[in-house]
Amino acid sequence: MPDLIVIIILGIVEGLTEFIPVSSTGHLLIAERLLVPQSDLFTVVIQSGAVLAVIPLFWPRCRQMLSGWRDAQGRDYLMKLMLAFVITGGPGYLLEKKGFKLDDSPVHIGLALLIGGILFLVVEWWLRGRQLRDEVTWMVAVAVGGGQLLAGIFPGTSRSGATIILSLLLGLSRPAATEFCFLVGIPTMLAAGGLKIFKALHHGAPAENWGAVAIGTLVAAAVSFIAVKWFLRYVRSHTFEGFGWYRIVVGTAVLLWMGR
Repeated sequence: MPDLIVIIILGIVEGLTEFIPVSSTGHLLIAERLLVPQSDLFTVVIQSGAVLAVIPLFWPRCRQMLSGWRDAQGRDYLMKLMLAFVITGGPGYLLEKKGFKLDDSPVHIGLALLIGGILFLVVEWWLRGRQLRDEVTWMVAVAVGGGQLLAGIFPGTSRSGATIILSLLLGLSRPAATEFCFLVGIPTMLAAGGLKIFKALHHGAPAENWGAVAIGTLVAAAVSFIAVKWFLRYVRSHTFEGFGWYRIVVGTAVLLWMGR
C-alpha cells in the first residue's frame, strides 16, 4: 500500500477516535500493526492536530475563561481545568523524562477496550433514574486528571472514556462531563505534542518524514472537527451504551485475532 494512503488512513483513524471514548492511541497502534508502524512523534503530533481543530467548537467556554478574573464562573471553571491538567501533566512529564514507552501489546489494548466497554454499560445501568448535575466539582477535576494519567499509561483505556466514566460516577451530566473532559484534553495533548517536537528537533530526527507528519496532522484535524461536532450533539440526547458495546466488540476481536 502506498505510504500516502497509509498516512491518510491513520489520520482518519486518529481524527475519528481522539475525542470519542474508544481510545485513539489503541486504535492507532492496532492500525499501524496492520499497515505500517509509525514513530512515537508521528502519533503524538497528529493527536495534537486533532486537538487543535476542535478549539472553535468550545469557543464560548474558552472565551468565558479568557475573560479574566471578572467572571467568577469562568474563573472557577478555569482553575478546576488547571488542577486536572497539573495532575495529569506533572507525573506525565516525569514518566517522559524517565523514557516511558507505551505498551503496544494487542492483548493489553484489547483488554483495556473490553474492560472500558463493560464499565460504560455498568455505569449507564447504574445511572438510570438518577438526577445528574451540570456543575463541575473539585472532586471531578481531580478524578479527570487521574483518569487522563491512567489512560496515558495504558493504551486502549481512552482519555475521554476514563474521564467521562469517572465524571458520570461523580454525578456530572453527560454533556457537562464531555465538555470538561475534552477541554482538559486540549492542553494535555498540546503539551505532550510540543514536548515531543522539541525533543525531536533538539536531538535531531533525521529519520522523521515531516511531510508525512504534516499530512497526517491535517487529515486528523479535519476529521476530528467533524467527529466532535457530531459527538457533542449526540451526547445531549443519548447515553454512552453504544460506545460500550463498540468497545466490547472491538476489544474481543483484537484479543481473538491479534492476541494469540
